[in-house]
Amino acid sequence: MKIRATALLFDNDGTLVSSLESVDRCWARWAEEYGITAEEFGKVELHGRPAAEIAADLLPAEIVPEAVARIEDLEVEDVPNGGVHLLPGTRALLDALPADRWAVVTSATRRLAEARLAAVGILPKTLIAADDITRGKPDPEPYLLGARALGADPADCVVFEDAPAGLRSGRAAGMTTVALTTTHRAAELDADLVVEDLSALSVQVTDGGVEIARRD
Repeated sequence: MKIRATALLFDNDGTLVSSLESVDRCWARWAEEYGITAEEFGKVELHGRPAAEIAADLLPAEIVPEAVARIEDLEVEDVPNGGVHLLPGTRALLDALPADRWAVVTSATRRLAEARLAAVGILPKTLIAADDITRGKPDPEPYLLGARALGADPADCVVFEDAPAGLRSGRAAGMTTVALTTTHRAAELDADLVVEDLSALSVQVTDGGVEIARRD
């Protein structure tokens, strides 16, 4: 299977990097600080959603801004402690792409996303973060903003995601979707193509854009 596109849009956590150790550590501490039980926390979809939406599901509206600032501080401060690393295939794939043909579209804040990306040596020219949107994934807004920033037609974009919410966002934006089974089972991921991680893919830059194929 070959997919042709003019622009590639990557989720960050679970797609380019893994920060699950850091995420679990920080959110557990955050939940404890705000008196949220494990049962309450377990009912909320965490991965692939903006912190503001997660906090709003768990806390009274009047303390959500303070709670969002707190989790951002915890996660940024935790970056140097380890728990953030490149996933297989990330470096080779991104190095093969022109800087103006790809973007990172993340549910993290810009401050947190830049800290995590810098920790593994990735400096995207284009980054869409939680600060830039009014509606997070699974709404299509984040990926539509990514396409607009790259000057690409959404129909000519490919979204790379590990989370169901992000895949729904990409589909709602009218984009081709590639799912990675880095955090979810294949059966949980509805996408045009499902692979283990980015190492399963090859990219070739052409005059018309980028051609993506599954490695044999």
